[in-house]
Amino acid sequence: MESPTNSPTLSVSPLAAASTEVRARGGLLGWGSNRYAQVPVDEDDSSHEQAHEATGTVLSSTTNITNTILGSGMLAMPKALSSTGLSLGILLIFICGAASSFGLYLLTLCANKIGRNSSFFLVSKATYPVAAIWFDLAIAIKCFGVSISYLVIIGDLVPSILHSIYPGNDSSSLLFSKVFWISIAMALLIPVAFAKQLNSLRHTSALALCAVVYLLAIVLGNFAFAANGEHGMPTRPDWSDIVWFKIDSEFFRTLPIFVFAFTCHQNIFSVHNELIDNSVSNVGKVIQLSIGTALAVYQLIGVTGYLTFGNSVGGNIISMYPPSSIITGGQISLAVLFLLSYPLQCHPARASLEKVLTGGNPAIQMTDFRFGAITSGLLLGSYLIAISVDDLSTVLSLVGATGSTAICYIFPGLLYYKLRIVTDPADESKKWDLMKLCAVGLAGFGCIFMVLSVGLQVSAILSGGKGGGGGH
Repeated sequence: MESPTNSPTLSVSPLAAASTEVRARGGLLGWGSNRYAQVPVDEDDSSHEQAHEATGTVLSSTTNITNTILGSGMLAMPKALSSTGLSLGILLIFICGAASSFGLYLLTLCANKIGRNSSFFLVSKATYPVAAIWFDLAIAIKCFGVSISYLVIIGDLVPSILHSIYPGNDSSSLLFSKVFWISIAMALLIPVAFAKQLNSLRHTSALALCAVVYLLAIVLGNFAFAANGEHGMPTRPDWSDIVWFKIDSEFFRTLPIFVFAFTCHQNIFSVHNELIDNSVSNVGKVIQLSIGTALAVYQLIGVTGYLTFGNSVGGNIISMYPPSSIITGGQISLAVLFLLSYPLQCHPARASLEKVLTGGNPAIQMTDFRFGAITSGLLLGSYLIAISVDDLSTVLSLVGATGSTAICYIFPGLLYYKLRIVTDPADESKKWDLMKLCAVGLAGFGCIFMVLSVGLQVSAILSGGKGGGGGH
């Protein structure tokens, strides 16, 4: 079988390589074992996507996708398990990880049909051309909102770290200013935010994952070695106090933490385009390793954190431990993690926003000036909003409930379903296979969950509370 290591760009032939690969493999899980029609994407449209040299490897791509996944959700996972019950929570992590992995796989199949320069825009242009710009607008808003949340967290976190180190200092000092530390963060982010390829961020992502390892060591170390009820640690809960299964109003408010815990779909097309060997099987390795790593981290932190503190566990597991230099180091690690995760949101936001601003016009190329202008606009916009507001939780929760749900579940299912019909119109009238059923089921689940999640957020707002669980 010929390896599709160097699949061509769309300006040559949108699906020539993909069609060859489908023949060689005898079809992609029911996607037309004897049908090799090309997706009708205009060559002018494909030129809208600028080609870059493929430099990505499975390791570098896995590092970037894993860093995209892991965020504030891992800190809230012990609390999530206390709200659902331990056994149900463990099951939900597996289910949501599997659903997210399936959505990524569907997008990979779509990318493989389009070619090396695939994107949400080109896939949606081939399937739902009228809605293509709206697809990208949803991605841009979602990623922009998450990037703002990272800056807000850094602005709140660093002063609290300094307070724990220098408790007697004047809080009005510049060193304790939220604006000062957000400004420092932006200055540090400028060089990496202008990276044109996702693969260029592999080193910063690797550093961010070192912070995850440190946080994981804190939680596991305290669970395994911390004295029970001594040195500021609480007494461990008895097994009789552990809740194993619980479904109530708190369960539905907590559910978004699980559903949004594996959000990374906005970067899967970049991974496909930049991998040296961007075959479906190779991108699949990236998906399996990334989701598998995140799943292990969530399970370890969630279970051990819950078993350490029981039902009294808070929404930020690190804040539950008594102050010490190790815990302060953990808070610093968090700040580093969120700082280095910002570029992974800026990259897809820029790509999608460019489509929105140009109306998807294939005649308008992405010049260096436009690239710099859009990136600068995203940096400046996120900075101004982050320093201007004290609490964005309600807005970001609604953005997460809509944008994250659409990107993770609705878009992958709908795009895969429609692209099969575009590739082979006769497929619509034929008996549905398992892949097609699961794809539509994933999109249906996303629609139902979006309505449920938005309803919960609006209900919380109307009742005088704050929206929560928007995810990242």
